[in-house]
Amino acid sequence: MSLQFIGVDPESGQTGSPTLWVDETNGDIIAQSYIADDATRAECIEKNAPGHDKTIPAGETVIRVPVHMIQILREACDAAERAAVR
Repeated sequence: MSLQFIGVDPESGQTGSPTLWVDETNGDIIAQSYIADDATRAECIEKNAPGHDKTIPAGETVIRVPVHMIQILREACDAAERAAVR
């Protein structure tokens, strides 16, 4: 695995620091961000994909990416596409 740093939440200061990377071996986007609160998790479960169990499977979680990180997320998507083409 080889992670390419894409960006960090510019409003987080030195703590909290939601961050995005791209795994250059397969194009996956790796995110460190805030854990969604119980109300958000419950709504995600309730509005899950049709035909899927109404649960958050073991090994998965719901994260919240701050809106001011959208440009960084776009950069991560572009980097992921480039990595996947290799």
